Amino acid sequence: MDYSEYRAIAFRREGKVLYATFNRPDVLNAFDDALDHEVGQLFGHVAADAETNVLVITGAGKAFSAGGDIEHMQKVIDEPQRFLDGIRNGKKLLFGMLDCPKPIIAKVNGPAVGLGATIALFCDIIIAANHAKIADPHVKVGFVAGDGGAVIWPALLGHARAKQYLLTGDAITGEEAARIGLINQAVPAEELDRVVAELAQRLASGASLAIQWTKLSVNVLLKQQLATVLDASFAYEALSNLTVDHQEAVNAFREKRAPRFVGR
Repeated sequence: MDYSEYRAIAFRREGKVLYATFNRPDVLNAFDDALDHEVGQLFGHVAADAETNVLVITGAGKAFSAGGDIEHMQKVIDEPQRFLDGIRNGKKLLFGMLDCPKPIIAKVNGPAVGLGATIALFCDIIIAANHAKIADPHVKVGFVAGDGGAVIWPALLGHARAKQYLLTGDAITGEEAARIGLINQAVPAEELDRVVAELAQRLASGASLAIQWTKLSVNVLLKQQLATVLDASFAYEALSNLTVDHQEAVNAFREKRAPRFVGR
């Protein structure tokens, strides 16, 4: 498989393990149109890649991904059709992760926020640095957690605890996330590369078909949950894109002040 056309994601290979690195470190790997499109393509390409048994996703620099790019948010406010067009890619991305038979490991090296958190949590195994912050703060920018967060947080934590984090947008450390079962493991930052590499190589050298079909079996129920919730949550998110509160949040971010929400 040729990944040379990718620009926002960098690749390296170690045997049967493919490392994909979100490569916008100057903006903490926040999502713009290019990165969003490439991540939407990635999992289908990996599924068809005979040279890859395991995919590891991480971020360049200090962050896994800071989620939505604030300038991109303004473009979507100004041109709502952009959001509607993006729904197709969002569904492709999430179902692509679940349908990709190759195990996907999230190496959460730093903040994983919003869509960044969603992608990390939809991975099959999530290993984070102790200090890494994980959050879905959609509500803090007047947005509905519609890009998969409303599915994966309850699936991993149960509804009561998931609603606590989704309704407040509060962040938790990798260490706390591991303690409550949101992720698999948290380790000191200096050990993250080694721990992930060892696990990836172990999976890559295992009985690949048995591993892949086990993943797909486990994901059947999660796919059903995703199919049940995702259209509604995307629709609510599209509505929230049109609200005064969302525009106020974007303005406040630009002006480095607290937003003043009015509930409309």
